[in-house]
Amino acid sequence: QVQLVESGGGLVQAGDSLRLSCAASGRTFSSYAMGWFRQAPGKEREFVAAISSSGSLTHYANSVKGRFTISRDNAKNTGYLQMNSLKPEDTAVYSCAVGSGSMYLIREYKFWGQGTQVTVSS
Repeated sequence: QVQLVESGGGLVQAGDSLRLSCAASGRTFSSYAMGWFRQAPGKEREFVAAISSSGSLTHYANSVKGRFTISRDNAKNTGYLQMNSLKPEDTAVYSCAVGSGSMYLIREYKFWGQGTQVTVSS
């Protein structure tokens, strides 16, 4: 079992930056791929970014490519999402998740955090 706690969300203006953190409990964080997902009001949850267990592979949704960067520090059991050039359409609850399967498949993510709100004003 892995528990995940996100932090770093907030209210910012368009063009600003935020860094989200995902702190994991347990000693198995380094064996899991990690992903970030978001859900805006009235919309389905969507994939944002993913990183392999070692950190050597990353994958991004087209909507955030070039603006967001996913990373992880396995020694600290923590993952990150650096978000630059934020837009109002990035407003959502952002959640991190980990899983032992393919990082490209949402069904492979077994453990989820509660999420942190990101609001971008225009």
